[in-house]
This record gives sequence, C-alpha cells and structure tokens, in this order.
Amino acid sequence: MPKTSARLLSLLSLLQARRDWPGALLAERLEVSPRTVRRDVDRLRELGYPIVAAKGPDGGYRLDAGTELPPLLFDDEQAVALAVALRIATATGAGIEEAAARALTTVRQVMPARLRRRIDTLQVTAVERPTTRRNPRADSNVIMALSAAVHACEVLRFDYTPASPPGATDDDLAEPPPRRVQPHHLVTWGARWYLVAWDLDREDWRTFRADRITPRTPTGPRFTPRELPGGEVAAFVADRFRGSDGSGDWPCRGEVVLDLPAADVSRYARDGVVEELGPNRCRLTLGSWSWPGLAATIGMFDADIEVVGPAELKDAFAHLARRYANAATDAPATPPPIQ
Repeated sequence: MPKTSARLLSLLSLLQARRDWPGALLAERLEVSPRTVRRDVDRLRELGYPIVAAKGPDGGYRLDAGTELPPLLFDDEQAVALAVALRIATATGAGIEEAAARALTTVRQVMPARLRRRIDTLQVTAVERPTTRRNPRADSNVIMALSAAVHACEVLRFDYTPASPPGATDDDLAEPPPRRVQPHHLVTWGARWYLVAWDLDREDWRTFRADRITPRTPTGPRFTPRELPGGEVAAFVADRFRGSDGSGDWPCRGEVVLDLPAADVSRYARDGVVEELGPNRCRLTLGSWSWPGLAATIGMFDADIEVVGPAELKDAFAHLARRYANAATDAPATPPPIQ
C-alpha cells in the first residue's frame, strides 16, 4: 500500500480528472479498501478541499467548488499548457497582464526541472501593445461583467463612449443615452475585446469595444438568444470589420498585374490570390473595405501596375494619384471623393 501522503495526492488527482467517482471505483484504482478511501477523503477535507459525498449503493465522491482555491495538481501536459496560456495572457489587453505574469512565476517555481526546461526553451514572447488613447486597455471587471451577462442571457444596459471625431474636445461631445442590448458573444480581435450583441433600440446586430463600455446595474430580464447571421461568430466579426454585406467577402475586390515575381507578392498578399504570369510578372486578386484602400494596399508593392478591373479600382488609383501629386507640390486643391 502506498504511503498516506502519496495516496492522498493520487486520490486528489483522480478527483480532478472527472466530475463523479463511485467509491468502489476509487478504492479499486488506489488499491485500497472503501474504508481507507473514506478516511483519505476526510483528510483532504481537513486540508480545505470541498469534497461532496453521495450516499447509497451507487454513492461516490465529487470535488466541488469552495470559498477558497485549494492547491491543485496538474499532469505534465496540463502544466505546460497552463504556462503557455499565462504567457499569452500577458498581452491579451484584458487588464490581467500583471496578474498573469505573477501567476506564471508561481507556476514555474513549483514545476519539476524537466518541465521548466521545456517552458524556458519554448521562448514564447508575448508582445503587449502600448496602451494609448487610440488603443486603451479593457478593464478586467468589465470583461467579467459582459461575460456573465452573455452566459446568463440577460439584457445588458451600459454607457458607451463612441469614437471622437478628429479635433473634437470633451465640450463638443454630448453624452449619448445608455444602450440596451442582448449580449451574445465576447470576442477578441487585434488585441482588443468586443461585445457582439443585438441592439434593442436599433433592432440590429452591433459590435461594441469593451474598453468603451461602462455597464449599468442591475442587468435586465432574461432573453432567448437570437440566431447570429451566418451562425459563426468568427465569420460574423470578420465580415463586420471588412465592411462586408455578409457574403463572407470584402465589399471591394479588384484584379491587377504587377511587375514582380509571384513568390515575392504572395508573402504579403494576405488572403489575396496570386497567379504567376512569368519570371517577374504576376496577377493579383485582392479585397479591401474601400476602393481607395485597395488601391493604396496594391501601391505598397512598389511596382508597375496594370489594372485588370473593375473600373472603380482604376478610378481609385486616379483619385490617389491626384491626392499624392497635390501633397508633393503642397497644392491646396482637394480631389473629388470616390463614391
């Protein structure tokens, strides 16, 4: 029979591995009697582990949630996964970066040497974006409140600070009315947190930046979740940031021929399609949220361009050419906007 301390660790590991354990099965796995299992369960309770017992012929044990977080056991794969997740969490923009770094230090200190070497040689570097007015950090309490409302399917009321127009001051901006939404998903995009919700006043789907949300309490009544357009939140959010109509594609897509090797273009073409036409010539089909934006993106390849189509892309190149020419000559004239 293993020593009591080793047996307690084995029992704790088993209780963490699944929700319910029949007492007879625990005794069989630990190679002890059911009476010894009962004594070991009592010892774990004395150490602060909230273990619930179910009586009867099919009774067993369950590791339940308590008021405090007791020590936990992790196998090698779980420990490595936890350390990697904590490193990534230091750059999530969720306001938990410092706590994640401290937790990672704590986990690493108690890791066996073989696991510490695996973590140290992995060399995962999480680069955090600087917190500026344009890229503020979301409050972790706000994120937890939004997540709770999503989970409970409760109407959420909050104050929302919209983006300020260039040159506007605080005196220029009137305080908007609070928003009422049915929260559906909490997502991250580009190191920012967003709430995907059905706006009750506008009767449409909206995405809200979490760093601009100030929740109001209490939350509203429960609701039956609506079907998200397309059914997949990742595709829905991607379409919203593209300005797409829900087709899954960019609203503006054009085709050009570049005097560059296809291999050079494909490395920077994102989701574009590159077709080789010769040693130093290729066809590029690319999308963007606007025609001037598409023309500017293609211009970054710094090569001669032949526009295949459509006509809107040619007009966008002409629009940018006039604008850039004016900028080069300090001319005050402004070219007409592209529709």
